[in-house]
Amino acid sequence: MTDTPARLLNLLSLLQTPREWPGSELADRLDVSPRTIRRDIDRLRDLGYPVEASRGAVGGYRLVAGTAMPPLLLDDEEAVAIAVGLRAGAGHAIEGVDEASVRALAKLEQVLPSRLRHRVSVLQNATVPLTRGDGATIDPQTLTVMASAVTGRERLRFAYRAGDGAETRRQVEPYRLVSTGWRWYLVAYDLEREAWRTFRVDRVSDPYPTGSRFTPRELPTGDAAEFLSSSMARIKPELAIDVSFAAPAEFVASRLPASIGPLEPTGEHSCRLRATLSGSLEWVAVRLAMVDCEFTAHGPSQLLTYLNDLGGRLTRAAGQSTVPSAERSAAQEG
Repeated sequence: MTDTPARLLNLLSLLQTPREWPGSELADRLDVSPRTIRRDIDRLRDLGYPVEASRGAVGGYRLVAGTAMPPLLLDDEEAVAIAVGLRAGAGHAIEGVDEASVRALAKLEQVLPSRLRHRVSVLQNATVPLTRGDGATIDPQTLTVMASAVTGRERLRFAYRAGDGAETRRQVEPYRLVSTGWRWYLVAYDLEREAWRTFRVDRVSDPYPTGSRFTPRELPTGDAAEFLSSSMARIKPELAIDVSFAAPAEFVASRLPASIGPLEPTGEHSCRLRATLSGSLEWVAVRLAMVDCEFTAHGPSQLLTYLNDLGGRLTRAAGQSTVPSAERSAAQEG
């Protein structure tokens, strides 16, 4: 193999397999001399790949963890698996899947061959994920287009549906994508309104980059997450909630979005949540009810009132029936 760049890529692909490769085996695989393998290993090291060599009769080479993430070579199956996983996470705003993950998805889909893009779409359309959190689902393509515009500092046009249903066309300078754990938001400078705005991504449709580059403006307050929090606080009054749960903190935390706030263990089988939220009263009440354990709300008064009204509606919806617990268990298992 006389093509040095192609040989280096093939060598790198072999080394990214989690095993140690004897120099003689690498030389046979690539049809070159052991001396050429040693030179190519030095080239990879110069490019930042941490290749470790072991001495001895059965010594060889292997790729180890370094101080920085070098470029990876993925085969078809690996690329499809990663793309499907990232699209599933991005489309449903799973906690922990933030803008960095969306940027990674945008980069990956940019270079995927058409045959692999088709496989990703088929797999995505054929599966229905069960997610924790109740935010509206999003077309991953919308997120990747936005992430690319943010990274490339390119002006973006899209159709936007406001909370009251009004439809508008927007042209913005996209600054950052922010995930709250159950929804995605775009922080951007609106060119027509000459002001910073936040847009719910699930209300965006037909986004496309204009090709016009821009120099990012300075946000009026802090970073994008702080700006989003202050914007949401202006739209919805903050709600200081205080709730006790008759369950371990780990159990409750697994059933609530992490963005709600930390839980305070009060015993082996109990915990307490004190947090200030800007979400709607209805959303908070439903999320508490979905924890699936006994809980006591200590405040605020509007939350107590809403929970009382919600409990009454649910009782009436069940016809105030008193089904024996054994029958309920049998019905659930069946």
